Amino acid sequence: MKASWLIRRPCREVIMLKPIEVALPVRQLVEYVHASGHIEPLSPGATELLQEGTRAHQRVQQGYGDGDQKEVYLSADIPCEELLFRLDGRCDGLLAVGKQVTIDEIKSTGGPLETIPEEGIPVHWAQGVCYAYMYALGHGLQSIGIQLTYVQRVTGDIRRLQREHAFHELELAVQEMLRRYAPYARLLGAHATKRDASIAELPFPYSRYREGQRRLAGAVYRSVEEGVSLFAQAPTGIGKTISTLYPAVKAVGTGHLRRVYYMTARTTTRASAEEALRLMAEKGLHIHAVTITAKEKICPQEEMICRKEHCPYADGYYDRINGAMLDMLDRETLITREVIETYAHKHKVCPFEMSLDAAYTAEVVIGDYNYIFDPRVSFKRLNGETKKRTAILVDEAHNLPDRARAMFSAELHKAPFLALQRELKDRHREGYQAAKAVNDYFIALRKLQAGEARRVEAEPPDRLLKLLETFQSAVEPLLADEVSGMLELYFEVQSFLRTAQLYDERYVTYTETTGSAVTIKLYCLDPSHLLRQTAKGYRSIVYFSATLTPVSYYRDTIGADELDYALTLGSPFKREQLAVRIAPISTRYRDRGASYGPIAELIMEQVRSQPGNYFVFFPSYAYMNALYDCFTAELSGSSQRNGRRIEAQLQRSDMSEEERQSYLSTFQPDEERSLIGFAVMGGVFSEGVDLPGERLVGVIIIGVGLPQLGLERDLLMDYYERKGYNGYQYAYVIPGMNKVLQAGGRLIRSETDRGSLTLVDDRYLRREYERLLPGEWRQSDNHV
Repeated sequence: MKASWLIRRPCREVIMLKPIEVALPVRQLVEYVHASGHIEPLSPGATELLQEGTRAHQRVQQGYGDGDQKEVYLSADIPCEELLFRLDGRCDGLLAVGKQVTIDEIKSTGGPLETIPEEGIPVHWAQGVCYAYMYALGHGLQSIGIQLTYVQRVTGDIRRLQREHAFHELELAVQEMLRRYAPYARLLGAHATKRDASIAELPFPYSRYREGQRRLAGAVYRSVEEGVSLFAQAPTGIGKTISTLYPAVKAVGTGHLRRVYYMTARTTTRASAEEALRLMAEKGLHIHAVTITAKEKICPQEEMICRKEHCPYADGYYDRINGAMLDMLDRETLITREVIETYAHKHKVCPFEMSLDAAYTAEVVIGDYNYIFDPRVSFKRLNGETKKRTAILVDEAHNLPDRARAMFSAELHKAPFLALQRELKDRHREGYQAAKAVNDYFIALRKLQAGEARRVEAEPPDRLLKLLETFQSAVEPLLADEVSGMLELYFEVQSFLRTAQLYDERYVTYTETTGSAVTIKLYCLDPSHLLRQTAKGYRSIVYFSATLTPVSYYRDTIGADELDYALTLGSPFKREQLAVRIAPISTRYRDRGASYGPIAELIMEQVRSQPGNYFVFFPSYAYMNALYDCFTAELSGSSQRNGRRIEAQLQRSDMSEEERQSYLSTFQPDEERSLIGFAVMGGVFSEGVDLPGERLVGVIIIGVGLPQLGLERDLLMDYYERKGYNGYQYAYVIPGMNKVLQAGGRLIRSETDRGSLTLVDDRYLRREYERLLPGEWRQSDNHV
């Protein structure tokens, strides 16, 4: 059977003395051509159902004959006009069927095989055509077979489609694909030439380095050059963002790197990276940098439903995305959220998916930690060669251990299974039974606990995992239906099963019951091993923060290699810029009621003696709200101090981005007003916020930031005790004091800033807390 979609229009070859070489993986080529609209895109939901499954591939390959080969690397140099494409890839199988050689392309699906079109899917044939052409070209074959093997990954059922192609058909088809790709290759080639020239001439964007900046920049470049990672503690205000991005960009220009990922824990800190790139662009840098914004934030629809029936930006996405990308990449370099939204609207494509597509092209990508470290959402199309030339800059790296624990953990709740069981009762017998079986398991678990609120075990719930595998198989055929809550539950089950595959001695399973509600969680106690595995393959990872104290803790919890570098820089600012004092008022939970009045009076006295804008940080919303009420009650009786009125504003847990910006915008110099901002440590205002000069004159920190006592923190404490560490320090004290250091770091941001820092708690006088304070905070005679 001949492939009707093959287009017989060869690319005109031009003999050149030195053609422009373009490295091009097969997958990248066929995905680009597939997206162009010349080959029909997959039907809705098909991308989820046709994911590659390693185990399914291996099952098929185990059935190969003695003369067959698996995972065969193929490559070819193919001229097309002034370009020389170095096409390469790895085919799943090379079969010897009699005298016929056949390329086997394996695709796994979680859905029924009947849902796959009778003639197969064009993009899969395109992959097979590329591999067949490369093999036939290298071995002088006049014809070759192509086989698509579709395997149902749960049942193991197989469906095979076969074609035979003459060499000239394959050549015409590959040349046509390359011709379509050529405009994109030319654009990227011209961009690369301009990029390299601009980086070679790029100066440091400021007139001089701050103290410590040159050391940090040099350490980053050396780490990249040598292919090792770096743990860097650099104080707030030194300019860490430019000191890491600038040497990384220079490493792109020297060929050490192809791509740089700047990963952050919070949206607010991404603005710093964008500003650093803008400054370098003003100095002549020409580079593509893309910021990825979460799908729920950038979605242009009122309701986020990613199906073509509901979203005009999803309907026909693959028909329009290539034109949109060429338009944007030709006109823009710094591709922020606003730029993505502009071109997505212009070309009617999904802005989130467009930002991901742009990220695979850009030299610099700015985004959340999860795009690298979270196995559920991390970039999937990074091949080994690309990773070897990629560096990751991890901003505010002190957040990574706790974020990683969440990424590598998973939980399920009873209620959604009961709801789905009721939904499917009269609609789908197999799905109903599978949901009921899981719900029954939760009921039995609740009875087993016999009123005990929590139960902790060191083994995975094997019986539940088997029930979940059955559930997943049963509901997969229903994913295209609009059954309430099913798609979300399906992905939660997938995440739970995926996490179970990581389960080892670093995990526990715990169950919590509250009334009829039951939750079971696979909790990752120690993410260091998994973070180390994730880091493998990348050229270098730079973990940097103002608060990697003590560095041994972060090397342990992040998973440092013995060869990784560590750098600790002192403050570049003068001691007299910061006035530090300790108010030994107990803020322990049992003493909080008695602390409201003294702390409210302390705040008032501070504002009276030094008018201006202040942040007051608290360890919890409850404590903050109670003290805010006490302070405002006192304030209402006397709102005028030293000729200035005093105003207070309160952080809320549910503030929108616009409300957060409005909160910060009120911190302006005002000779008639002193502003007191009440906020929580570890919240959005305690990290990545820059209020220089008179916008902020003081910070008051209430308590030592200890996390709330709870099961998970106690499990961490016990785990690290068993490993020979001080468990209480690892689970409570160090994470708490880190929040203190971050909150205090909002104050001195430049060489001209001055301010006062007040630490309210008697524990600051104890050695185990004092030793975690920066040197410039440990001043003599600073007690209130």
